[in-house]
Amino acid sequence: MMSNSIEAINNDRFSFGDNWLSFLKTVDDKCIERAMGSLIAALGVETLRGRTFLDLGCGSGLFSLAAHRLGAKVRSFDYDPASVAACVELRRRYAQDGDWTVEQGSILDETYVRSLGVYDVVYAWGVLHHTGAMWRALEAATSLVAPKGSLYTAIYNDQGPVSRLWWLVKRRYVRSGALTRWMLVLAGGTYFSFRTAAGALLRAADLCPPRDHIRQRGMSAWHDVVDWIGGFPFEVAAPEKVFEFLRERGFELRYLRTCKGRHGCNEYVFVSPRP
Repeated sequence: MMSNSIEAINNDRFSFGDNWLSFLKTVDDKCIERAMGSLIAALGVETLRGRTFLDLGCGSGLFSLAAHRLGAKVRSFDYDPASVAACVELRRRYAQDGDWTVEQGSILDETYVRSLGVYDVVYAWGVLHHTGAMWRALEAATSLVAPKGSLYTAIYNDQGPVSRLWWLVKRRYVRSGALTRWMLVLAGGTYFSFRTAAGALLRAADLCPPRDHIRQRGMSAWHDVVDWIGGFPFEVAAPEKVFEFLRERGFELRYLRTCKGRHGCNEYVFVSPRP
């Protein structure tokens, strides 16, 4: 049911960039610090000084900014013009100096990808599964990692039939008018709020195991819900599938954070083969 067709990029596509432009209203120094902290934790570094950082599908540009503040030379790109505009605006607000370029481009455009070169860190968090051709996009991303460089990616977890249901919800969202979209987001927000509250009550009564600490990434809960309900194209992968795909290409897993079989993204940092 979840199509890999390239046509999905132009048809039935969620307006990711519009959501990111709205998200910019919530960005402040604390938000930026949390984003920086998430990069430090996953990459296992205290600084990115002297390193190159490619933000593949930059969205709001928050993590490009985080990498910039950590000292990296940053290049950001996104398929969605509104996302590019959001990233440019964030750079204008917080980083008018330094080496940071922003441009429009697609990870599925082979000519564009060949023009990019390679980078010490390729960051593709929650991006590749929205291209309409996830495995092809992941293959292209690997070509952008410098020898001994890192690929930091996050891909929606495969929950089997539940993921197929979410695919239907997301497709319904992008094919609906404003009222239906609002109702779907409201229903989704209510669902997630109920799950959170129910889990807290069960843990307080010692009826389920304590929940792992959730590392904050500086994101907005509301904009995350909108993205989750509407984010289409939509593909998923089990951790072992991602691991097998990249191991076959010589990459070594250095960091893994799963969503414990629930909805959400599994995070990975892979290190590229030596030259």
